[in-house]
Amino acid sequence: MPNEKKKVSAITSMETDFARWYTDVCTKADLIDYSSVRGCMIIRPYGYAIWENMQHILDSKFKATGHENVYMPLFIPESLLQKEKDHVEGFAPEVAWVTHGGSELLPERLCVRPTSETLFCEHYANIIKSYRDLPKLYNQWCSVVRWEKTTRPFLRSREFLWQEGHTMHATAAEAIEETERMLNIYADFHENELAIPVVKGRKTDSDKFAGAEATYAIEAMMHDGKSLQAGTSHYFGDGFARAFDITYTDRENKLVHPFQTSWGVTTRMIGGVIMTHGDDNGLVLPPAIAPIQVVVIPVAQHKEGVLEAAKALADRLSAVCRVKLDDSDNSPGWKYAEYEMKGVPVRIELGPRDIEASQCVVATRHDGEKETVSLEGIEKTVTEKLEAVRAGLYAKALANREARTYRCRSIDEIIECRKEHGDGFIKLMWCGDPHCEEEIKEKTGVTSRCIPFEQEHFDDKCACCGRPAAEMVYFAVAY
Repeated sequence: MPNEKKKVSAITSMETDFARWYTDVCTKADLIDYSSVRGCMIIRPYGYAIWENMQHILDSKFKATGHENVYMPLFIPESLLQKEKDHVEGFAPEVAWVTHGGSELLPERLCVRPTSETLFCEHYANIIKSYRDLPKLYNQWCSVVRWEKTTRPFLRSREFLWQEGHTMHATAAEAIEETERMLNIYADFHENELAIPVVKGRKTDSDKFAGAEATYAIEAMMHDGKSLQAGTSHYFGDGFARAFDITYTDRENKLVHPFQTSWGVTTRMIGGVIMTHGDDNGLVLPPAIAPIQVVVIPVAQHKEGVLEAAKALADRLSAVCRVKLDDSDNSPGWKYAEYEMKGVPVRIELGPRDIEASQCVVATRHDGEKETVSLEGIEKTVTEKLEAVRAGLYAKALANREARTYRCRSIDEIIECRKEHGDGFIKLMWCGDPHCEEEIKEKTGVTSRCIPFEQEHFDDKCACCGRPAAEMVYFAVAY
């Protein structure tokens, strides 16, 4: 059966060309297709189902913490965008503009939203009048446009899907608490549902969001040792509120400005899952977001009773997981390769001998292990297997991160470390001077990722200038 491994054999090995392997998985696992609009992608049903599962989980977490969903317009008038100077300068190179409505020139250019701070601020200025109106905990699910020069599916495209939270608070302390709470929700989601360990920390001032007082981020290591910024949460202080004249009457009957936050994650999380867990057979999905958590494959399905038994098994499992029965006329071998490519966490094989013995074969995608188990109590067995997949994926990703995290005490050490080990997380002691941060980038090729909340002080001197070190920073090559 020469065509049974066709899909798998068509994937470039990740050790040969990681970038090509990634693109192969995106297309051959039916996640995306390319569009005639350069830099944009078509998210196919299987890829979109992964996003829907992510969206459902996160949306539940947001609502459990009091947030409400809203929807803002796609377009932003240029005059509105110009109200916050730092914000405009930060996004100017990536903005797409609408200049005509039909055949008529518009009196004012409209920006296609790269983010929605300005729209939320305009709205908040209209609805926040009293301390009783606070806090405002809003979130929206939408697409945004940023005119990226170099694009890659999920990781960086000109239009992408995301959620953006925008909240207003009476005090700076409440806003900072919100900023940290949402970062923790992102971190918990990545570690518990996506099985991706992350480093939580604060961005350096040179890398913070345009217009923010502080940006917090979670950084994840991909299989190849590069870093992925997996989510960000921003504290704006009252800067936007002042720029947009958002005021309210406080409990002392004084007119004051509220304090603001913004936070978001995008479809690049799908790219993070691919690059953290995937292998040369294709996608490997953590169960929480897998469109199909268990696939049931009948073996010798032409024989009497096999399809009926497989359907009955799938019906039983539907109570505990997202299950699919593949009763197509493709061979079992083809089906094995198909669902390995698609990253289905658990595969169940059921043939005439299994039915006779009241058993089935259970295979787990992440480690390739197969086990014959009883059909009695299969619901419990499958639930345990799904948790084993999640735990196994997390442990493997964590082991990769720990093995590729290094301490360096000088620029020369960074250069030698990269020559010897390739990409990875590099911990450096830093004086806090942005000139040192830039010099490290120019001389070594790594950029600051975050100042971790969990600090280590393994040296007293800055790795660049030798002056007293203020804090430890993670550096890496990033996607």
